[in-house]
Amino acid sequence: MDISIVIPVYNEEESIGELINEITQALASKYKHEIIVVDDGSVDKTVGVLSKIKQELPTLRIIKHLQNSGQSTAIRTGVQYAKSAWITTLDGDGQNDPADIPNLYNELINNQDADPWLVVAGYRKKRKDTWLKRISSKYANGIRDRLLRDGTPDTGCGLKVFSRDSFLALPYFDHMHRYIPALFQRQGGKMVSIEVNHRHRMQGVSKYGFHNRLWVGIVDILGVRWLQNRARLTQTEEV
Repeated sequence: MDISIVIPVYNEEESIGELINEITQALASKYKHEIIVVDDGSVDKTVGVLSKIKQELPTLRIIKHLQNSGQSTAIRTGVQYAKSAWITTLDGDGQNDPADIPNLYNELINNQDADPWLVVAGYRKKRKDTWLKRISSKYANGIRDRLLRDGTPDTGCGLKVFSRDSFLALPYFDHMHRYIPALFQRQGGKMVSIEVNHRHRMQGVSKYGFHNRLWVGIVDILGVRWLQNRARLTQTEEV
């Protein structure tokens, strides 16, 4: 298994089918992979759509939360179920382009021996979002960068590639998926950003607004900063 694709979804019945098809087209001839979709307590027909796709796509695995638990928990659930040592995450709304996955994955594999705590993240330089979402993300990214100094231009991009074991060793808390670069750096690792394609949401509606992007984020940033200040790294050898 070269790579496990983890996709958290909540009420994405209109977009998830096409996204899975695009992932399969991007990876099928190049990488042995699995697609793990974690349904975070959807109340629409998302699980039914996935079940129909699974009948003809053996690489698809469906994990269902019995109640809505949040995107970070859904990502962690998917990583826990993953069979590969390497994880790619992306959002379930179709705005991340699966065609970018090979570039990020190859960057990780080519450098993993030099840094086992490497995370490769997408950078949505040309975003296709509403003006309110762009503004709120800009302010949130600015506050985060000033406080955490993680050198990440776009920590909110769902497209990331990293080691399964390294991710599961990180401190876990709600909304942690937005601070993966800072948390990896806290362990002595580094982050590489690669510009990726960003697309308009074709179906459904965003699950996030100004409140949960900025005000809740400030509390999370302060928590991550506390973790950074308490980190202690040391070199060891067996005698």
